[in-house]
Amino acid sequence: MNKYEKPGEFYDGLRLHQNENTGGCSPKVIQALAGLSREQLAYYPPYNAATEVCARYLGVDAERLTLLNGLDEGIMAAAIGYLRPTPDGFVPEAIIPEPAFEIFGFDTEIVGGRPVRVAPNPDFSFPLDRVVAAITPRTRVVFLTNPNNPTGVSMPLEAIRAVAAAVPAGAIVFVDEAYAEFSQRSFIPELPAFPNVVVGRTFSKAFGLAGIRIGAITGHPDTLEPIRLAVPVYSVNIAAVVAVQAALSDRAYVDDYLDQVQQSKALLYAACDRLGLRYTRSDANFVLVHAADRAADIVRTAMAHGIYLRDRSKEPGCAGAIRVSAGIIEHTKRCIHVFEEVLCAAQ
Repeated sequence: MNKYEKPGEFYDGLRLHQNENTGGCSPKVIQALAGLSREQLAYYPPYNAATEVCARYLGVDAERLTLLNGLDEGIMAAAIGYLRPTPDGFVPEAIIPEPAFEIFGFDTEIVGGRPVRVAPNPDFSFPLDRVVAAITPRTRVVFLTNPNNPTGVSMPLEAIRAVAAAVPAGAIVFVDEAYAEFSQRSFIPELPAFPNVVVGRTFSKAFGLAGIRIGAITGHPDTLEPIRLAVPVYSVNIAAVVAVQAALSDRAYVDDYLDQVQQSKALLYAACDRLGLRYTRSDANFVLVHAADRAADIVRTAMAHGIYLRDRSKEPGCAGAIRVSAGIIEHTKRCIHVFEEVLCAAQ
């Protein structure tokens, strides 16, 4: 069970705490899964077709892409490939600009590396100077997320270029682009000029495949090799192989969801303006709402209404902040109703 879940909550209520597509995946995915044969389930899955489809979608050669059991597997594999201490006592370092996806630090420590955390700017703009200053001869990975989670703020692509130019030989820059479909910006077209950069993508968010676990990494084959060696054989199951191909064939369905995300964010911004709440404008499918001392009340009241929100108050720079998934318009309206109930009752 995920540490953010509680018994009996897995599918109960409205889940606006995990940045999932609460409208579900494309119907074409369900049709494709229903068509799986007994033999397909009995055999180890072939990856060529799914790799080709994903590579075409991302605009890369198939040999520069590896499928993953969720992007989390790629992050762990990068830690295994680049952050394990060596027999002579060398302890690699991973630079993690905060706030950040918790897995970056967890995986670094699990394999024996040392996380080096960089504090955020007050406005959550990317702290390029401090990230570059944190780079040492021990740096082996710089974890970047674009757009950032939990802030939704994008970093300039020039910042990624600058970090890639500053890391020592043998180090990589791992760019987590889990929310790139929403920002409509990616570093992938620049990868040929930056062989020390790896980009990770997921089909959990925009494509609604979080429950089936499918992601990918892309980069120069030599840079990917230590990561590929750490990915278990056949870790991507046949259902994920079939589902991702079906999902990528239904771009109209995804485009509709992306449009609803934009409308939902506009509704959230307007509600926050009306209710006197600060918020951070987001390039992802969520909004970080700065509710100050009302954060706990909002989260508690939302749960009483069967709506789950993510309290990010303990993250660096995020005191009193709630992260709210913004996707299906009707779901966003239900969340706004909770905000109104809590804040209007306090007046």
